Amino acid sequence: DGCGHTVLGPESGTLASINYPQTSPNSTVCEWEIRVKPGQRVQLKFGDFDIDDSDSCHSSYLRVHNGIGPTRTEIGKYCGFGFQMDGLIKSRSNEVTVQFMSGTHTAGRGFLASYSTTDKSDLITCLDNASHFSEPEFNKYCPAGCVIPFADISGTIPHGYRDSSSLCMAGVHAGVVSNTLGGQINVVISKGIPYYEGSLANNVTSKVGPLSTSLFTFKTSGCYGTLGVESGVIPDSQITASSILEWSDQAGQVNIWKPENARLKRPGPPWAAFISDEHQWLQIDLNKEKRITGIITTGSTLPEYYYYVSAYRILYSDDAQKWTVYREPGIDKDKVFQGNTECYQEVRNNFIPPIIARFFRINPLKWHQKIAMKVELLGCQFSIGRAPKITMPPPPQNNNDNKNNDFSDDFIHSVKTSLQTDKTTFTPEIKNTTVTPSVTKDVALAAVLVPVLVMVFTTLILILVCAWHWRNRKKKTEGTYDLPYWDRAGWWKGMKQFLPTKSAEHEETPVRYSSSEISRLRPREVPTMLQTESAEYAQPLVGGVVGTLHQRSTFKPEEGKEASYADLDPYNSPIQEVYHAYAEPLPITGPEYATPIIMDMSSHPSTPLGVSSISTFKAAGSQAPPLAGAYNKLLSRTDSSSSAQALYDTPKGQPGPGAADELVYQVPQSVPHSTGSKDE
Repeated sequence: DGCGHTVLGPESGTLASINYPQTSPNSTVCEWEIRVKPGQRVQLKFGDFDIDDSDSCHSSYLRVHNGIGPTRTEIGKYCGFGFQMDGLIKSRSNEVTVQFMSGTHTAGRGFLASYSTTDKSDLITCLDNASHFSEPEFNKYCPAGCVIPFADISGTIPHGYRDSSSLCMAGVHAGVVSNTLGGQINVVISKGIPYYEGSLANNVTSKVGPLSTSLFTFKTSGCYGTLGVESGVIPDSQITASSILEWSDQAGQVNIWKPENARLKRPGPPWAAFISDEHQWLQIDLNKEKRITGIITTGSTLPEYYYYVSAYRILYSDDAQKWTVYREPGIDKDKVFQGNTECYQEVRNNFIPPIIARFFRINPLKWHQKIAMKVELLGCQFSIGRAPKITMPPPPQNNNDNKNNDFSDDFIHSVKTSLQTDKTTFTPEIKNTTVTPSVTKDVALAAVLVPVLVMVFTTLILILVCAWHWRNRKKKTEGTYDLPYWDRAGWWKGMKQFLPTKSAEHEETPVRYSSSEISRLRPREVPTMLQTESAEYAQPLVGGVVGTLHQRSTFKPEEGKEASYADLDPYNSPIQEVYHAYAEPLPITGPEYATPIIMDMSSHPSTPLGVSSISTFKAAGSQAPPLAGAYNKLLSRTDSSSSAQALYDTPKGQPGPGAADELVYQVPQSVPHSTGSKDE
């Protein structure tokens, strides 16, 4: 009387003490005899163990024996609160006896254990959940009997199950393993969702669950698509029934609940039987053999007619003449499926192993008020190709005719069975889905997407190349002298690349300014000088201010820090002679720059030119600075004795050309001024 939850399958099972997980009662005992196929051995794994050990395993204990009956031998005797048993207990034969003894005690939950054959090395128990494993994807073997009343699951397919759910119980709910047989599960862990739906499937109720950090789903064969009842692929003529409910309402309108109304999610009334008994049925012709993996049912979906089927059987046939009732492997009785508990909710049941048939029949066994339902079948195509033609030699005419006939029937039956069970095409493993994978569609989709992606990438590359060439071409088309944005501070750095480079053999000597001339200019007078009327030749920038240059300028500012009025005047330094590169002689090879006017004064009177201007060229003393090319010739002529007067006039306020200390040249101006020395 100490046996609790127990399911003993042919290859695996689950057993627990009475009243688990509550405290087991006193003075109870239970023995389980486990047998597997000959040649195999049994392994035992404990999911929970909590047995009183106050008397050193004398009255309360769990004992495991190798073998059954009087000849059995003890493997081990165990007790203890929260006892952690690492590893598996393995037998030496295909038979094991498990004995639980509960004496007088006040605490102790008892135990829960699972078993399987020793070839299932990844055996887990019904209490294991996804949080017990750290791998993102793993394979485990679930034992039979994991639909237990004290375990909970939250979620459904295809959205996933909460990580706190029992792996094996969720596998039964999803339809990937059988509660009677157990089986292998392929689990995938992913990020959790805020809300988990509840549903009823395979006699397991999934509850609504809150947010969790992770969830898990199962990889399956992918054979869970709809077979066309709801969509209308199966025509009305292929849906028949044993009887049809026909009646008139109070308004005198005739209502006929035909078999073709039994399409899931189709609005309106369902199919209903005229007589509610266990001999009614709803039949669906799939037109050819299909692999049927599940069924979804609802009730009437009409609140005023609260009809539904709560239990049913499944029959199938190849010719609609000989019918086979669905049974689970190793079970000698018909499988009774749990149906609906109300008329709205969709309830799913899976067939493990799947049914391969053309004709499918539902036989209601229990119902509420009347037999009424809507259905949809799940599965995929089953194509075995053309069956090979079997040729048998004529049997010999002797007394062994009956034996030969039996052999021929067995051979044909085995060939037919092998053709039905072997698949000609491989179905890829995909994440839990309700759509049948199609290799043809995938190939066609790839054939369209690949050229489109190639064209898109090629277009992007061409656009980038064109944009790069256009940018370089735009830079090249900007004029050498017509540069945009002259008023920006960094204009000189952009202009340097267009100026002609100096050669070593034609290097010009910078023009020197005397300190006496510069000292007469005050910093405040510089803006006035810069604002005077433009001369035919550009004037030097005195005072360190870089102004806006006009076209055909012959001056460049010093590179480096820009000067301002606040800077010290470099010309006032009595010690170091400052060289400035403001007004440089123009090279001979640059005709596009303004050149000074060379006048031959040999045939003119040596009277001074009456032009007053600001000096731009100066030679200290009687020695002119050495210049290149034609400019050396010009200065040598100016210093010769044959020319009594200077080629250019003297600046304002300076002695005449006869002064011995310095000789100053002036640029001719476009507007004449008086020769007086009056300050402006």
